[in-house]
Amino acid sequence: MPNIKKVTLERQEVQGLQVRTNNANEMNQKTEKIAPLWGRFFHEVLPTLSKEAIVYGVYYNYESDATGEFDVLVGADIMATTKEMNSIMLQEGQYLMFPVKGELPQAIIETWQKVWAYFEDESIDERRAYETDFEKYISEDEAEIYIGVHYF
Repeated sequence: MPNIKKVTLERQEVQGLQVRTNNANEMNQKTEKIAPLWGRFFHEVLPTLSKEAIVYGVYYNYESDATGEFDVLVGADIMATTKEMNSIMLQEGQYLMFPVKGELPQAIIETWQKVWAYFEDESIDERRAYETDFEKYISEDEAEIYIGVHYF
């Protein structure tokens, strides 16, 4: 896959709204939680953010792998916290960054499919860490997906 970058990141705090889900539930509109979480974020939180704030979608607390339960936090790096907000630290370490360009959220969905396909290739040097993965939103049509990895 072109344009994948290996990066080392420092710890960073992100605050926002959180749900726990799994990929099977996310494939069904009746059980999905991520889309409604984003809807709530856009309605309740986004209007309160400063222009300097960077929006994130963070995946963490993995039960096992892509088939297990995980937490999702939708938030920003700079925001006023309330009792409904959770705070997490993006883990420091090695990540692969997959660039996203195009109409969102469709381009995000398509890039996640490429991420899953990439890690199905057993000949690659990286394995998903299943610790912290995240989407970083750059503009209305550009984002980056960071996948925490271990090297073998």
